[in-house]
Amino acid sequence: MAALLSACLLLATGACTSDDGDDAAATSTTSPSTTDPTADPTTTTTPEPQEAAVRVIAHRGASAAAPELTFAAFDEAIELGADVIEIDISFTADGVLVLIHDDTLDRTARGPAEACTGPVTARTLAELGRCDFGSWFNEAHPERADPAFAGQPIPTLTGLIDRYGDDVGYLIEIKSPESQPGIEQALLDVLDEAGLTGPGGTGDVAVQSFSVESMKLMHDLRPDLPLAQLFAVVEVDDALLDDVSAYADTFAPLYAIVDQRAVDAAHERCLTVTPWTVDDPAEMARLVDLGVDGLITNLPDVALDAATGRTAPALPESCGSASTA
Repeated sequence: MAALLSACLLLATGACTSDDGDDAAATSTTSPSTTDPTADPTTTTTPEPQEAAVRVIAHRGASAAAPELTFAAFDEAIELGADVIEIDISFTADGVLVLIHDDTLDRTARGPAEACTGPVTARTLAELGRCDFGSWFNEAHPERADPAFAGQPIPTLTGLIDRYGDDVGYLIEIKSPESQPGIEQALLDVLDEAGLTGPGGTGDVAVQSFSVESMKLMHDLRPDLPLAQLFAVVEVDDALLDDVSAYADTFAPLYAIVDQRAVDAAHERCLTVTPWTVDDPAEMARLVDLGVDGLITNLPDVALDAATGRTAPALPESCGSASTA
């Protein structure tokens, strides 16, 4: 594989996102002479919960069109109009957070065996700099091959943020946290340093993982950071959703297990729903009809077609301001 999604993590993802709100909220310009004299000055009006657009979360970037988790894939996803890019992070041997899905390099890296094979965590960033993370895509998908993909570097998380800033949302999946102690705090340090999170943070960021322990730790470290709990095949019952809602903002299940009861039950618990990873247009349409909040997909352009003009139902008023991974 996330609000993250999100999101939310991603879904994508997540958790609920800040950029779904109205950034141009109107301020009152009513003069005293036009104020309704019959209005009760002690009465306040609570805004109705607002529906939000279904978010499109590009899984590892536009990974059906370009090598996953490379700048080529992220550039394509953003060009296609994705709201969020979903990424996977791992430590290098020297403690740098890089973007890679697998625990090992063998599937997506080409280059000297002493640098470009084996566990990611056994190689330094300098060693990974000798590897080509794009040519495998040309080998695996000759019909979509592009000479420009050859030589794609492995991005660092810092390099990704430097490139895109807060122009796109990020749904960040923590990979194998049980074998990478400290990765949660290291992630927060990078996000805070970049100004995406922390006091005054401007980023649209959510974090997700299949590890319940990792997500609970993230919640303890940063209670206000949107989190998405990923699930594969699982029985979606009230007890499960009650537990998830205690620390996460988004329920992120395998798309095939999502039905109306699951979506409604999650929303009742103030959880947004961002299923993964859906590429079939008919399934996208089904999920949007069910009221999901985001779609994690390898085909962001197809998902945009399914989501355009559609909104996810507003969460209950008691949820307050919510966000999507």
